[in-house]
Amino acid sequence: MTKPRMLLADDHTLFVEALHKVLETEFELVGEVGDGRSLLEAAPRLKPHVILMDLSMPLLNGIDAAHQLRRLVPDSKLVFLSMHGDPTYVTEAFRAGASAYVLKRSTATELLQAIRTALRGQIYISPMLTKEVMDPLLHRRLTAAPVQADLTLRQREVLQLVAEGRPMKEIASILCVSQKTVEFHKTRIVKQLGLHTTADLTKYAVAHGLVSL
Repeated sequence: MTKPRMLLADDHTLFVEALHKVLETEFELVGEVGDGRSLLEAAPRLKPHVILMDLSMPLLNGIDAAHQLRRLVPDSKLVFLSMHGDPTYVTEAFRAGASAYVLKRSTATELLQAIRTALRGQIYISPMLTKEVMDPLLHRRLTAAPVQADLTLRQREVLQLVAEGRPMKEIASILCVSQKTVEFHKTRIVKQLGLHTTADLTKYAVAHGLVSL
């Protein structure tokens, strides 16, 4: 029987190595990436049945990557494996196209169950998550305003890279735009969010799961 193809996306090498032992008997591990932009490049090329991904990743966070993966690889199931159990993060992950959300402190048995559920076309949410999260998700009542609703995807990309401490020139290179364009987006972000310093932007990005400490 052919094993489902899986792509891993997590920037913690030791954790990924541990995942291999859990997953390799049941899945064909076709690739590993350590940041969101590498994930967007690898997924269309590898065409995995399932992508097991972290929420906090360098260069592009999991939620914003998921929004683009839904277009790039619409048949791939997205399974989030994250340390974040905050209701906002979980809701945003499912808005972005997730099929499952599992906490990193869950057991290997639960992770396998979540992946199998996703591959059957069903939704899985870790039982450790609160009823406050589960009720609206299970009943598809995701009516709350999304995180950073006032920011465009490009603004969110710029915000994350600024919060990661990357200089304007590097951000421009990563996004394939001019440095002036990056500065324009940063100015708009500062104005829209009512923040004043790079430190303020970084705190905001951490609080909203765009970057991790």
